[in-house]
Parts: sequence; structure tokens; C-alpha cells
Amino acid sequence: MKRLRLMALCGALVLGAASAYAQQDFSKVEIKANRVSDSFYSLDGQGGTIGVLIGPDGVFMVDTQFAPLSEKIAAAVKRLTPQPIRFIVNTHVHGDHTGGDENFAKMGATIISREELRFRLAHPNPLANGQPGVAMPAVGLPRQTYRDQLTLHMNGQEIQMIAIPRAHTDGDTMVYFPGLDIIMTGDFYRAIQYPNVDRGNGGSLQGLIDGLGVVIGHAGPNTKVIPGHGPTVDRAAVMAHRDVALAVRDRVASLIAQGKSEDEVVAAKVTADLDAKIQEPGTTGERFVRQAYADLKATR
Repeated sequence: MKRLRLMALCGALVLGAASAYAQQDFSKVEIKANRVSDSFYSLDGQGGTIGVLIGPDGVFMVDTQFAPLSEKIAAAVKRLTPQPIRFIVNTHVHGDHTGGDENFAKMGATIISREELRFRLAHPNPLANGQPGVAMPAVGLPRQTYRDQLTLHMNGQEIQMIAIPRAHTDGDTMVYFPGLDIIMTGDFYRAIQYPNVDRGNGGSLQGLIDGLGVVIGHAGPNTKVIPGHGPTVDRAAVMAHRDVALAVRDRVASLIAQGKSEDEVVAAKVTADLDAKIQEPGTTGERFVRQAYADLKATR
């Protein structure tokens, strides 16, 4: 009965979020460009952080936020460079990172992603009310896909798109610009909240932890790490975030070994002493505990 109530609650939350998105007035959203280096900017608007590499070869962009913001995003890029947006890589499937793909593809950009991400855009999960998910129109689907790693040379820079298997989702990409010492992670690293494992879209707890390890392994002391949400940080911040994920995993695993139920694990408040390390803990601590419980139970 508790599980049925939880499923109903989750369904209501998803439908509520969809309704809020439909009712949101995107006309009030402003796109802010933040200079990271001479040729690289991040863009903040509504949704996941966008990355923009500019130069004579054109624009390479990371993620597209929501569809209603595409014209504003394109205008913000035009203020940085007159060159066209040639390539866009999606870090993962969620609509606040891929919503504008169709619009930018119609502007002439080539969308790049993991094969798994393309499949999920074309075959989305059902909605919480049981209705079929809305597939990305064919024009907005990635035209270039990759498996383990894809390297692009553009504007005098090497761009490494590195697969992060089954982390936040099963289609995550880390984007590494070694010449600029910049890493973009998408949502398998969020600087302001507890980790988020979207098991419904193929994510896993261990994959997320491993993905944070990949970031740490590529980063040096001066590397700028741009998360899917939150401010640009350094390697030490990612290490601290991984420590939190590991602590929650170990505590939840210990309680599972004692035979505790999901609600009992949540009631144990295993994140109470960790909240001070999270900028916006809110309800994301409980969400992560429940995700960790479900993932660990499934892999026992």
C-alpha cells in the first residue's frame, strides 16, 4: 500500500511539473553569458547550463535548454560571435537540456549524442498518467551518435565527448576541452543539490559515482568544472560531492543489510549531517536516499 501511495505521489509530482512547465512564462527569462575563457562562455537561462565554444570555424554548443528559449539563446550567441551554431552535443535526455534541439537543428546545427540518448528521445518513457511520451520530431534527433568517445577538432581546440555509462541516465556525456582546461558534466554532477539518479531513464548509483571519478581523473588543480546546474567549480568540489554520494551509499547499504524498509531508511535521516555540505539540500536528500535504496535493492 505504501508503494502504491508513493507511485501515485510521484505521478502527481511529474504531472504537476509538466503542468508548471506548460504554464511558465518564458518571455521573462533572460539569457546571461558568462565568460569562462577568451573563446568559451556558459549561458544561464532556465534549465541546464549551456556551453559555447566560439571561433572562426563556427560555434560548438553544449545542450539547448527549453524549446521556447531557442530564439533568446540564439540571440545571446549572436552577441558573442557572428558565426553560425554548427554542432550541439546533448549531455543527457532531459528536456531542460534537449528541449531546443528541434529548433536549432532547423537553424542548421548538427546534433550529437550517445546512441542511448537518441533512442530515448525517439522512444520516450510513458507519462505518469500512462499516456505515451512525446517523441522528438525526426528533424531534432541527433544526426551524429557515438559509443565510447568522440573527438572533434574545432576553433583550434580539441573537444572530447566521453561516455559516462548509466550514471544520471544511460546516455550521459562528459564534454572535455583539454586545451582550455574546461569540463562540462551535464546532470551527473549538479553543484547545488544531492546527486540525482534517474533510474527510469537508465541511471544507476554506481555509474554516477564512477562518472564523478572520471571527472576527477581528468581534472587538474585549475580545471573549471561546469555542472549541469550550479556555479562553475574546481576538482576539490567534485571530490567532496563524490564523498557525499559514497557516504549515502554506504549508510543506505548498511541499513538494507539490517532488513530496513525504504521508509525506515528515510526515517533514519542518513543525510542529516551532510546537508551542510549541499548548497540547496531541500527535498533532494530524501530523493537521493530513495534512489539509492531502490538501486541497491535491485543489485543485491
